[in-house]
Amino acid sequence: MSAEKPSILTWPNGLTALRALGIPLFIYLALVPESDVWAIVVLAIGGATDYFDGKLARALGQESKLGEIMDPTIDRLYIISTLIVLVIREAVPLWLVIILVSRDAVLAIVTALLAIKKKPPLTVTFLGKAATFNLLYAFPFLLLALNTSWIGAAAFIFGWAFALWGVALYLATGVSYFLTALKTIRV
Repeated sequence: MSAEKPSILTWPNGLTALRALGIPLFIYLALVPESDVWAIVVLAIGGATDYFDGKLARALGQESKLGEIMDPTIDRLYIISTLIVLVIREAVPLWLVIILVSRDAVLAIVTALLAIKKKPPLTVTFLGKAATFNLLYAFPFLLLALNTSWIGAAAFIFGWAFALWGVALYLATGVSYFLTALKTIRV
């Protein structure tokens, strides 16, 4: 008797797919009408669903390989699209984008090498999640910092505090993931 294949049509995967739909909506809201409040709301909902899809998957016993792949992929797409918007809107310098995208590009190559060698993919660590959380928390503040009121000034301080801490963690975990992948490939 063969074991049943797990379904990809689960509530957690549906929530993750819904989160993915927020990416083009965020880009539109931030660039076309420059409706920053609504763009920030979309980012906040994206962050909340990022938290709840994993919690829901574990609670319902519906963890899946698709979810393990989709979740960090959508996180990266949120980060990259938000960074592009922030550069276009002149809220962050280009060097920030180059650092973060370079880290992800190196890890994408390493992930491909792991797949070619038929090794398991990298497992996201707590610090990796903390890095992503800090960056995703920083971005709405940095967008709000474009406002010329005292709210914008406060958002600038909070945004850069979260961004710099997030970049530091993002680079540290990138090095950790890279070294882990090298060990795995060599075994």
